[in-house]
Amino acid sequence: MNNFIYETPTKIYFGKKEEEKVGKIVAEYKPHKVLIHYGGKSARESGLLERVKKALEEEKIPYVELGGVVANPELRLVREGIKLCLQEKVDFVLAIGGGSVLDSAKDIANGAANPDVDVWDFSLGKAVPERTLKKGAILTLAAAGSEMSSSCVITNEQTGEKRGYGSSLNRMDFAIENPELTYTVNAYQTACGIVDIEMHTMERYFCPGEDTYLTDAIAEAVMKQVMKAGLDCLENPTNYEARANMMWASSLAHNGLTGCGRQMQLVVHQFEHEVSGMYPSIAHGAGLAALWCSWARYVYKANISRWLQWAQNVWNLDIDFEHPEETIEKAIDQQEQFYVSIGMPIRLKELGVEQGSLEKLAWNCSRQKTRSLIGYKPLEYEDILAVYQMAYE
Repeated sequence: MNNFIYETPTKIYFGKKEEEKVGKIVAEYKPHKVLIHYGGKSARESGLLERVKKALEEEKIPYVELGGVVANPELRLVREGIKLCLQEKVDFVLAIGGGSVLDSAKDIANGAANPDVDVWDFSLGKAVPERTLKKGAILTLAAAGSEMSSSCVITNEQTGEKRGYGSSLNRMDFAIENPELTYTVNAYQTACGIVDIEMHTMERYFCPGEDTYLTDAIAEAVMKQVMKAGLDCLENPTNYEARANMMWASSLAHNGLTGCGRQMQLVVHQFEHEVSGMYPSIAHGAGLAALWCSWARYVYKANISRWLQWAQNVWNLDIDFEHPEETIEKAIDQQEQFYVSIGMPIRLKELGVEQGSLEKLAWNCSRQKTRSLIGYKPLEYEDILAVYQMAYE
């Protein structure tokens, strides 16, 4: 087991009607002014935005608001949010939405607290945030896990680059998780959430590391149970127990718990960031589903025992020790069929990706052939291109 630091400073308020406490919760931070940050019309039409504003008003907390976050949050709106925070002397950012809104809020908080640094430099790794504003979230979509993660992913809509960066300052001070707020999430977005949640754990599971059997057991439970909860959500969107388990899985899958002791890089996420950066209409979870099985088939022979463990413990397959590769391929096939069963794509061309863009995607993902992606089988430019090509066919 590798050395690791595990940090989870985010305070979680979980359960029915917990969002009603938001005014009193925010008041504990004694803010001068709050930026309420949200996405599109759903926050308004559901009445949640008005309830939040009323809760702040009852505590006599001034606020300004900024909506318009899209599925792959854009640098343009981040810059607008930073400017608004500086003009209005905002010192607390309250995000209402899913991972895109939360990531946008994180970047705004970092940019406003470090006004002498170009906020895009954080995403490019040219600078690191030294300070941040206090921030909290009301979660309305179980998927990205941004409510407890140290990551922040932003798209530069002018260049088509989608980049993520990690920092302990990216962690929310609190997150409110009421599963009832996800009842109206449609089937497609629910399915995208299932994929994203499982992938956050599954990718950690296949990162290098040994003798992490406790972490493995936790990870295997998250992978299995999010698939069960997700199927139950799709069958009955107002199944509270299913929505609750899926929401909690979202937080656990991306707060670091399921990767403790293992070297961490979310490799398929790196592939997908290039895809949805170039094609911003593609939902992140759908892009992951279209890529993962091809990546799995390309790399699994580099660590047969690890993949057999996954096949046995997650997919309950009996190992054929004479033909172990057949067991692994069967498990990958079952994972692929699971994606099909919940309406997810398993090929990039299903998402409208053009074959002629694959070399550009690989070029960008390899940072112009200057980096390789880690793993039991490290991936150079040629490997990355081969995976994109497999995922396209």
